[in-house]
Amino acid sequence: MTAEKSGPVINGKPEDGRDPEGSSSSIEKGPYNERGQWNNKIEFFLSVAGEIIGLGNVWRFPYLCYKNGGGAFFVPYVIFFVCCGIPVFFLETAMGQFTTEGGITCWRKICPLFEGIGYATQVIQAYLNVYYVVILAWAIFYLFNCFTTELPWAACGHYWNTENCADSYGENATNITNPNSTSPVIEFWERRVLKISDGIEHMGGMRWELAMCLALAWFICYFCIWKGPKSTGKVVYVTATFPYAMLLVLLVRGVTLPGAWTGIKFYLYPDMSRLSDPQVGLDPLYLSQCTGKRLKRICFLPSIKKETRWLAV
Repeated sequence: MTAEKSGPVINGKPEDGRDPEGSSSSIEKGPYNERGQWNNKIEFFLSVAGEIIGLGNVWRFPYLCYKNGGGAFFVPYVIFFVCCGIPVFFLETAMGQFTTEGGITCWRKICPLFEGIGYATQVIQAYLNVYYVVILAWAIFYLFNCFTTELPWAACGHYWNTENCADSYGENATNITNPNSTSPVIEFWERRVLKISDGIEHMGGMRWELAMCLALAWFICYFCIWKGPKSTGKVVYVTATFPYAMLLVLLVRGVTLPGAWTGIKFYLYPDMSRLSDPQVGLDPLYLSQCTGKRLKRICFLPSIKKETRWLAV
């Protein structure tokens, strides 16, 4: 018998470039390290567009804008958005795109010393997920209570309402002049949804309805991402477009209400004296960073195809 000849080995590999059977490099390229990719550019675009809209844009921005001088608030906001928000957005998109790694392992290709940044961002994302999923559970609870002939927070007369409940709409308007009157909306939120106790010494019972809504919220989140971009890419066709449609509906409804333009002028009238307050600079800085921080879950969730680089622009 003659021994099988083999070519010279260079850097642990044969000269022809093929890995010997059982080598460590061939093991590292196994199926366990394969990362999913977006099916097409539209799914990636919708994922990014859906992440841009959040509570910071819809909920906090109008409040902070009115609080910090109306139209004057846009001056520091635009500055921080251009100088901080957009660069962070490009940075995270580029890192996820060109390293084709997650939020932790991408730093090993750039600078292993900065790998702690990846762990820190994952901890922040974990905190944000726990925070936002509770708000999602509240939304699910409200959604279930919408399937009634009369919205439970639209009028008084329910078992959770107090004698100070003021039904200011409809035929049963009562207690309008009571200085201690409360809105049925507030009482539904505090006494039906949260069931706030009298004080910290009374912890209250378990809110099983909210617990079930919270479990349902986590259940939905799991099945939206359990197959990576294969499942997420299909979900974003609804979750990314629905918020924009609802915002358009609310915009049309808002501007058609009586006195809408008067309210808009009062809301956006610039108070330039507020620019001297340091808090006016801190609030837009936070909002401008929301664009970048929220995109970590999309840009680093799976590997992003090289063909989607134009979408970053």
